[in-house]
Amino acid sequence: MEITPTAIAAVKLIQPRVWEDGRGFFFEAWREDAFHAAGIEERFRQLNHSRSVQDTLRGLHFQVTHTQGKLVRVLAGEIWDVAVDLRPGSDSYRRWVGMRLSAENRRQIYLPPGFAHGFCVLSAVAEVEYFTTDVYDPAGERSLLWNDPAIGIEWPVAEPLLSEKDRAAPRLAELETELEVFRQYL
Repeated sequence: MEITPTAIAAVKLIQPRVWEDGRGFFFEAWREDAFHAAGIEERFRQLNHSRSVQDTLRGLHFQVTHTQGKLVRVLAGEIWDVAVDLRPGSDSYRRWVGMRLSAENRRQIYLPPGFAHGFCVLSAVAEVEYFTTDVYDPAGERSLLWNDPAIGIEWPVAEPLLSEKDRAAPRLAELETELEVFRQYL
């Protein structure tokens, strides 16, 4: 397993070592000692699974209570996965990093608490699974507008399928006072 920092050092790309033969394949998707050696020491507390059709964009989501780190992987299909640094005072505050994750490339991304997360589906269908470091708290859930020009994410889909919540999400400028909770993750 190779765990490397992305352009935002706190966000890690995980490339598992895969053993393949005529029967199929095997890989370790999570291994505590390898993750700890790479500085990922959080305990995972919830596992989520979503299925979405092409051009669906989910996000950008984060929680201000029960803040969550996420370990994201794709079980079927392909997505463009994005993490946005919401930690005031961070060198990468307001910056984003994105990458293709697919069932074929088996890459995973880890983003710690203090980041907004979102993805759009590039294949006909995608199934995404992600562990979180804390449980879902509807009262603390927040959304950030997917195409906020202050962030400038380069999404590979021009007209995404969005939930009403994601379509009506506020811009970063409207959320900044709530982001102070993320200073603790610097």
